[in-house]
Amino acid sequence: MLKAVIIDSSAVARGLLNTVLLDGGYDVVGQSHTCASGMALLLKHQPHIVCIAREQIEVDTGVVREIKSSWPKTLIFMVSSEFDAATIQSAHAMGVNGFIVKPFKADTVLNTIRNTVIAMVKRQRAVMAAQQAAQQGQGGTDDGQPGDASGAEV
Repeated sequence: MLKAVIIDSSAVARGLLNTVLLDGGYDVVGQSHTCASGMALLLKHQPHIVCIAREQIEVDTGVVREIKSSWPKTLIFMVSSEFDAATIQSAHAMGVNGFIVKPFKADTVLNTIRNTVIAMVKRQRAVMAAQQAAQQGQGGTDDGQPGDASGAEV
């Protein structure tokens, strides 16, 4: 079960998102109304997912960078009632992995998180496959097969 932390100054929004995540099979290990107390929850619980309100990111601009440096595998979802192209682009540049739109629609929230998790797993598998291929390629040509060791060009 994936663990989640919610950081939002709105108690109503935290409660609604908490319900959606719990009903979707996630373990909400903490909720906070500020980034400072949210960081304490991250340190304590080591969650896989952080849902953080856009307003909180705007107040504490270094929070996403801090989360990414301390917990690089944690997925960060920005929560807001409105997104424009510039906001999405700057959020991606900071390290935000996905976006959850208020008001919450359970299916949309869960699909967004699911698709982001799947995309991350695919990226990690591709990186691991590339690393394995590179390691095998550096191993030389000693594959047990006879070959032409004369050095002559054909």
